[in-house]
Amino acid sequence: MNSQASFEALLRQASGLLAGAETLAVLTGAGISAESGIPTFRDAGGLWDGLRPEDWASPEGFARDPERVWRWYERRRAELRLACPNAAHFALAELERRAAARGGQFVLATQNIDGLHHAAGSRNVLELHGTLTRMRCTRCPYETEIGAEPVEPLPPRCPDCQALLRPGVVWFGGPLPADVIQAAADAAANADVFLTVGTSAVVYPAAALTEIAVGCGAAAIEVNLQPTPASRLVRVALHGKAGDILPRLLAEAP
Repeated sequence: MNSQASFEALLRQASGLLAGAETLAVLTGAGISAESGIPTFRDAGGLWDGLRPEDWASPEGFARDPERVWRWYERRRAELRLACPNAAHFALAELERRAAARGGQFVLATQNIDGLHHAAGSRNVLELHGTLTRMRCTRCPYETEIGAEPVEPLPPRCPDCQALLRPGVVWFGGPLPADVIQAAADAAANADVFLTVGTSAVVYPAAALTEIAVGCGAAAIEVNLQPTPASRLVRVALHGKAGDILPRLLAEAP
């Protein structure tokens, strides 16, 4: 069987798994949003290329110069105003709709902070690393949605206690929200099918979700530009652009 025929066979296999799943969990990473023009963090030319992450995305960096950090994040948020969900985002939203129509369960956990899954219509989304569209207080429980519009003045202050507000993202050295990562782990453990899209599978604890799912008996599917450490764990590995592959998975569904 030639490589193209083999890919088509894998595509049909993955599509059949998705169509028959009663409980479906999905993990997405930077690769899915790269197709919408959102830079990745670690690749050459990415957001951290030539920068020290601890200067921009850590409590210590924020304490040293909160305005500088906020201006860096404002540039990231300006990118959101130009970005739109791509075919892969819309395909996952459709997958959720189909699951709901047949009475199934669907959970999407994302490492991305760009809000594009919500913009595409996904509803049951767990934002593992927070989101650029929210900010929260450094002292009290206050937090608020800000969308992608500019924040002024910088740095903003809490209307309740006057402490500094910070971007609503998880910083280096900081823990993921315990309730969110636990919900993602529970979804992975209970999934009939686990789909991982556009993630390098090297950043923990998110990378452990594939291991949890497979360990609990899920049929795992990987969609990524290239092989990852998770490729050896999954039942089907499809390597190429998510924006090409995910719509085809839906189209091939029996």
